[in-house]
Amino acid sequence: MEKRTDWYEHPEYYEAIFGTDTVREVDFLQALSERHGTGGKLWLEPACGAGRLVAEAAGRGHQVVGYDISDAMLAHARKRLTPAQRRRVRLSQSRMEAFAEPSLQGRVDLAHCLVSTFRYLDSEAAAREHLIGTRKLLKPEGIYVLGFHLTDYARTTPEHERWVGHVGKDKVVCNTHEGVPERRARRSPMRNRLRVTGPGKDWLIETTWFFRTYSAPQASKLFRDAGLRVVAAYDFDYDLASPVPRGSRRLDRVFVLKPA
Repeated sequence: MEKRTDWYEHPEYYEAIFGTDTVREVDFLQALSERHGTGGKLWLEPACGAGRLVAEAAGRGHQVVGYDISDAMLAHARKRLTPAQRRRVRLSQSRMEAFAEPSLQGRVDLAHCLVSTFRYLDSEAAAREHLIGTRKLLKPEGIYVLGFHLTDYARTTPEHERWVGHVGKDKVVCNTHEGVPERRARRSPMRNRLRVTGPGKDWLIETTWFFRTYSAPQASKLFRDAGLRVVAAYDFDYDLASPVPRGSRRLDRVFVLKPA
């Protein structure tokens, strides 16, 4: 067995696990834009990864700007685009808290970051800078669709999720563990293991990091401090007909944010 350490260096295997809901997610984003935003065509994707949502949105006629910190992910994203999609897409390398594009200020109809990537921002200052920077790019009626899991600080046991996917003849088994949240440090230890097996291949790709933690009040305060208001909230079922009711105990949230 060959051991490797960074799953983001292997976008094809990352997408085998997390790239299965692309069409449903873009359907949901379009519906949110029509209901809560402008319905316009200029979209922004922070931490766009390997570009699955970029390509799908561009294929539907949207102008898309995406950025990511990973060279490998961006290379994969560029490779997947058709010539027609490339004319509608701009990709660049940036950290989430540092992205600034003066030509986009006040022009973006919809920004989105759906799969808890926001929690990689490891301080309140970094999270606030990202939100403020994104807000400045939105139209007055534009929206930022931000999805991540809230934290249950009363949890005393680790959580585990397992998925299975395939890339050609390779089988990909993903096990993700989130440790007990550290209330004072505002973080949870994370470990992901991708086991990739196939003809002549047996890899274990193990990545560890910390996710920043948010209770509902902590998230609400951060949004206010960044000049954003929550106009709606959903869960990871992506069902427009089922917004999250006030007081819900579900921790998976998709916040629809607007400039305050």
